[in-house]
Amino acid sequence: MYPRVVDVVPKKDYMLFLEFNNGEKKTFDVKPYLMHPFFKELNDKEKFKRVKPGGLSIEWASGQDISPDDLYYNSK
Repeated sequence: MYPRVVDVVPKKDYMLFLEFNNGEKKTFDVKPYLMHPFFKELNDKEKFKRVKPGGLSIEWASGQDISPDDLYYNSK
């Protein structure tokens, strides 16, 4: 099972600071996702900042989410 996101903090330039339930802390770049129509709304920085942990992953109020696989393996 994937580590679960327990905390997410939006940073400048569409980066997210993630803390996982296994104690790891990583940074994830959301910029590549913003070109996809599903994520286009998050180009508004105020909407982007409203991210929160949700289940195994993260989510925004408008329904956007990113798979836990992507969050864990594509973050640094």
